[in-house]
Amino acid sequence: MSNPTHDALAQEANAGTTAVRDAYRFDETALSRWMEEHVDGFAGPLVVEQFKGGQSNPTYKLVTPARSYVLRRKPPGVILKGAHAVEREARVLAALHAQGFPVAQVFGLCTDENVIGSWFYVMEMVEGRIFWDATFPGVSETERPAYFDAMNEAIARLHMIDYRAIGLEDFGRPGNYFARQISRWSDQYLNDEAAGRDHKMDELVSWLPTAIPAEDETSIVHGDFRCDNMIFHPTEPRVLAVLDWELSTLGHPLADFAYHAMMYQMPPDIVAGLGKADIAALNIPDEKAYVAAYCARTGRTAIANWDFYIAFNFFRLAAIFHGIKGRVARGTAASGHARERAAAYPRVVDLAHAAMERCR
Repeated sequence: MSNPTHDALAQEANAGTTAVRDAYRFDETALSRWMEEHVDGFAGPLVVEQFKGGQSNPTYKLVTPARSYVLRRKPPGVILKGAHAVEREARVLAALHAQGFPVAQVFGLCTDENVIGSWFYVMEMVEGRIFWDATFPGVSETERPAYFDAMNEAIARLHMIDYRAIGLEDFGRPGNYFARQISRWSDQYLNDEAAGRDHKMDELVSWLPTAIPAEDETSIVHGDFRCDNMIFHPTEPRVLAVLDWELSTLGHPLADFAYHAMMYQMPPDIVAGLGKADIAALNIPDEKAYVAAYCARTGRTAIANWDFYIAFNFFRLAAIFHGIKGRVARGTAASGHARERAAAYPRVVDLAHAAMERCR
C-alpha cells in the first residue's frame, strides 16, 4: 500500500528522487516509444528517476525538456492476489478528474507487460506543497483552520459524488463494506506467514465482525485520506490533488472519514498525526469540531458508533503494516521506508486493540 507511494507527484518530488534502483530498472527506450504513441505532446529525450517513496507501487519521475510526468507501476516479482492494482487507480483518477475533483490527470494506462515488465500508468506531475506533518508547520496560526477546512471539504465532496453517474457503479460492491473489509484484511493478515501472528490482532479478527453497526451507506472511498496524501496550492489553503488511490473502492463513507479523522489520535512518528500535539495552541480545530464540519457538509446531525469506526481503522492500518512487514521479509518491499513501517507494526496493533477495548 501506501505511504508514501503517491500517485501524483509533487509530494514524491518533495520526497526526492534517485537514480532508478537496480531491482526496478526497465527498458527506458521501450517506455519512450510507448509514450510517443499514447501520450499527446510527449517529446523526448526522456530521463527516468525513481522517487524515494513507493513501497507498494514503485513510482518514477519522467523528465523531458518540456515537462515532467509521473509513472506508477506494479512491482516486479511475486505479488499478493488483487494487490497493486494500478489499473484501478488510473480508472478512479480519470473519472474524478472529469468531475473537477482535485486529482492528477491520467495520460495513459499500459497493460502490456512487455513494455517495462509490469502494468503501469502515466499522469501529470502536480506542483505544490506537501505537509508530512499534520500540525502544518510553516503555516501561520491564523491560516491553519483554513487548511483543515480544505481537507474536510475535499473528503466530504468525494463522499457526495454519485458514483453511478460517473461510471463507477462496478468499482466495488455496494453495501456490507465493513464485513468485506474486515474479511479482506483478516485474510491478508492470516495468510501472510512471512510476517507472523500476533495475539492482539487475532482478538481483533474475532471481535470486529461482531460489532459492525447496522446502518449502511455506499460512496466512493479513498482509503488513505491524510494530509500527506495531498498536494496543496503553493501559497493558498487549497487542495490541488488528492494522491494515492490504491485502496479506493465503493465503501462506507464513515469508515473513510474516520480513517482521516484518526489523525487526532495517531502518533506523528507512525504516520502524519496529531497525537500529543497541543492543537489549541496550534489553532487547529479539535476532533469534535472537525467531525461536526464534515457532518454539516454531508447532511448529518452526528456520527453514532464513532469508536467502532476508529477501532476498525486502526486494525486496517495494522493489517497494512503487517503486509509491509511480510514484503520486507520476502525482499519485495520497494521503499526504503518499508522497514520503518514494519517496525511500527506492533505499536499500531496496540492502538487498534486499545480502540477495541474502548468499544466494549
